[in-house]
Amino acid sequence: MNMQELALEEAALKTLADTVTDRLKAVKAEMQTALTEGGVGKVDATLPDGTKVAVISRTDSKPAAVVTDPETFLAWVRANRPTEVTTRLVTEVRPAYTTALLAEMTAAGTAEVSDKETGVVDTVPGVEIRATRSTTHSVRPTKDGRDRIAEAWRTGALGHLNLPQIAAEGSAPSTAGDELSARLARLEKRDALLSAMEAAGVDNWQGMDLVPELLAQNEEA
Repeated sequence: MNMQELALEEAALKTLADTVTDRLKAVKAEMQTALTEGGVGKVDATLPDGTKVAVISRTDSKPAAVVTDPETFLAWVRANRPTEVTTRLVTEVRPAYTTALLAEMTAAGTAEVSDKETGVVDTVPGVEIRATRSTTHSVRPTKDGRDRIAEAWRTGALGHLNLPQIAAEGSAPSTAGDELSARLARLEKRDALLSAMEAAGVDNWQGMDLVPELLAQNEEA
């Protein structure tokens, strides 16, 4: 295959992959709305013949204690637990203490801590109890769900969904459609990973501030 054909194939595959990704995002959003508005926690995905091929499970948001005003939080810890403050190039609360304190307040469901010696309850400024992860859902195929979906797709049983052809898992790619299938499988795995990370609260990670910049760099590239 010459360079021009490779360039065209890559451009075509990227267009198809982007289309599939956009549709996946849209369907996922619609499913999330349906799960949330319907108050449904779990729903089976079944083929037209009734064969179960996957399970869609909703993950609800859970409130947790988060530092919303670092400076105010630092001032409170410095005044009440000075041994838990370290000074390097910047003065900050020891990460281990922050983690333990936030866990304590999360368990209590309030931004307050009790002194274990005196029993005095203090409200910790700069901390709030708020949802730290988005409500989402996951898709878990059954043991042979992927192969059954692929077979139903090839035989036209899913024609009403207007989906492209995909190869059965484990088959050797030989056409552009097969390459797209492999790309789609990788995107689905990555989507599952990102959904799990989001559910675990990664959107509360400090590095999230860098995400928009990194995305912009990737688009420019």
